[in-house]
Amino acid sequence: MGTSFWLYALPNYAMAALMYSLLARYVLAFFMAPDTGNYIYRFFVRITDPVAAAVRFVSPAAVPAQVILLFGIVWLLILRFAFFLAMTGAGLAPTLEG
Repeated sequence: MGTSFWLYALPNYAMAALMYSLLARYVLAFFMAPDTGNYIYRFFVRITDPVAAAVRFVSPAAVPAQVILLFGIVWLLILRFAFFLAMTGAGLAPTLEG
């Protein structure tokens, strides 16, 4: 396995964690008020705000906040796939060889 496994696994894991955190924030937003004191919801907001801000920067101003979260999920999924293709092309992605 060596170092090449970690060069692929850690960034991929971080992008997956952000993607699923955005999904959790999106679902929780249906049940929580935006100014709630719930620490779990506040955690998801704090973790995903940088991603949402980046997506809002490239999105039109008329896009609602909930849709920005969905766009963030899609952009992270595309980024993970592009990262996989780049790492596979460089020979650094893990293989199924035993």
